[in-house]
Amino acid sequence: MLFIAFMLAAAAAIASHLAWPGDMLPYGALKVLATGLVIAHAWPRGLPGQPRRRALLAGLGLSLLGDVALLWPQQGFLPGLLAFLLAHLAYLVAFTRDVRLAAWPPAFAAYALLAGAVLALLWPGVPPALRAPVVAYVVCLAAMAAQTACAWRAAQRTAGEALARRAAIGGALFLLSDALLAFDRFHSPLPAAALWILPSYWAAQWLIASSLPRRPA
Repeated sequence: MLFIAFMLAAAAAIASHLAWPGDMLPYGALKVLATGLVIAHAWPRGLPGQPRRRALLAGLGLSLLGDVALLWPQQGFLPGLLAFLLAHLAYLVAFTRDVRLAAWPPAFAAYALLAGAVLALLWPGVPPALRAPVVAYVVCLAAMAAQTACAWRAAQRTAGEALARRAAIGGALFLLSDALLAFDRFHSPLPAAALWILPSYWAAQWLIASSLPRRPA
């Protein structure tokens, strides 16, 4: 039931944004609801007091703050960027609890090349005042995504492989969503941008939240 409620909230948020792009109220309320349902999905998972669970929930909470800030695309962009940067750092902490940082160097090399290519494409359109924050954000995002891939590789042929796979796919989708968002903002406006950015964003968050194991009954 929670998943259905989440899907309905996310779909309604996207539809309201496309139908009334200048009206913040329905879109903002539904956006907060959708991310709140991701947090509700994660909350009963993992063991209470587990460092990975605490860090992952912190990342989701910071993401919710970022969602709220980005309801104001101009004034809220930098606070939103900071909130999501901290969210990715929290996720990075979560996914280094059981696997050391950069345990699989090829994943970090691949994500570094991908992030560098995205930055190179967008760089001319990034205002000088935002270049340092944007670079810091991209580094944190790429490191988080790469670390989820490291955790997945480490979990192969173990009982936790399916959970680790969810996180790895979520990390990749987060990079895709933010690349689309950055392209829309700093390069060329995407037609019906919300139709591409928001589904990949919420899929990423749901998968990352789902990487926590269910508690024993």
